[in-house]
Amino acid sequence: MRGLVFWAALTAVVVLSLLPPQHLPEAAFRLWDKAQHAVGFALLTVLGLWAHPRRVRTVLAGLLLLGAGIEIAQGATGWRHADAWDLLANAVGVWAGAWLVFSVRRSWKTG
Repeated sequence: MRGLVFWAALTAVVVLSLLPPQHLPEAAFRLWDKAQHAVGFALLTVLGLWAHPRRVRTVLAGLLLLGAGIEIAQGATGWRHADAWDLLANAVGVWAGAWLVFSVRRSWKTG
């Protein structure tokens, strides 16, 4: 079940990242673009590490590569563009999600 939740979220992020802007929900534009990237990748990281707790390096590396792949794909769509700042925001999200997961795990072990 955990894996299904992770893969469903990952699929949603990829689809939303590649849709033409006019097909996105209006609510998607209420949050700063870079924050959307960071929050989305933080969520994917938390879900990925929850679904695959013994594959930390694989999850983190895979999500960093996914962030780069999405930016490359956006540049090829014709209705989106690749942005190095978005790639950085994706990486910040992966870092933030990992920090959250590791902090919670540490507090559970010591608490």
